[in-house]
Amino acid sequence: MIARRTVLLSVLAAPSLVSAVAHAQADYPTHPIKLVIPWPPGASADAFLRVMAEQTGKRLGQSMVPDNKPGANASLSGVALKDAKPDGYTLGQIHTGSFRAAMMADKAPYDPLKDFTWIIQLSGSVHGIVVRADAPWKTFEEFIADAKSKPTKTTYGTFGQASIQNLVMVDLQQRLGVEMTHVPYKGGGELYNGLLGGQIDAVADASGWIPLVQAGKFRLLVVWGSRRMPLFPDVRTLTEAGIDLVVNSPYGVCGPKGMDPAVVKKIHDAMKDALFSPEVQAVMATYNMPTLYLDTAAYEKAAVEQDKIERANLKRVNLLAQP
Repeated sequence: MIARRTVLLSVLAAPSLVSAVAHAQADYPTHPIKLVIPWPPGASADAFLRVMAEQTGKRLGQSMVPDNKPGANASLSGVALKDAKPDGYTLGQIHTGSFRAAMMADKAPYDPLKDFTWIIQLSGSVHGIVVRADAPWKTFEEFIADAKSKPTKTTYGTFGQASIQNLVMVDLQQRLGVEMTHVPYKGGGELYNGLLGGQIDAVADASGWIPLVQAGKFRLLVVWGSRRMPLFPDVRTLTEAGIDLVVNSPYGVCGPKGMDPAVVKKIHDAMKDALFSPEVQAVMATYNMPTLYLDTAAYEKAAVEQDKIERANLKRVNLLAQP
């Protein structure tokens, strides 16, 4: 009799439980949402994500609060998502470095393919190779030909051995039969001063060099994206230079594993609308950021391919710790 009564009560309670869950989903969000940004305030990605948070919050009817967590190879957004409740109130930027940080660690702090809910891909970084304006190389081909003629003598700077910039440079050297010397720097100021001061011959980096190119101090030899930069329409892409390689460093926003699909859809729809708003597009234009929108399903599929790419990149430079 007790067992029958328990079953009956469970059956009676089930509809109200389902109704409560559905009501919670319909009301989301009921309080502010945290957006973890793994960069310091003032970085270009930070500026973009802050305006995204502002515009998304307006569309959701609740504020989206940026939470900067720089350091640890920009992996702390992934750590925050791994430890958070999957209720939609903790979100974070996930980028290509998030994959590399996990793969390089002896004990991975998270698994990008198992610990996140992939919500929306937004943008990426515009990379390129710059030299001093008074350098003898006028084209990318001249730069490569000169480097090939004197192995290890040509130097280039990036933010470190495992940075996407260095990984691409290693890839290019292997493809083109060139051997250059890599010089790592801790920050953008040091990196650009190294080039200005003649300590290195070239810099491979994202769009931080734009004002120095515009000021006539640097010369942009090639860009790595899928299309030319509007600011520098005469500078070719790697593809146009005969190299089958496109590097956009795509990134987007994820949540913890196990989020409700209805909540994911609400966030996706609000962020997609925010992405194409005049306010966000203006910031993207300022930093020459490409629009690389992917919906939830496509973003999750792209993550699987990105995992393979980053694993191969790290293996190439002997930095792969995770099998």
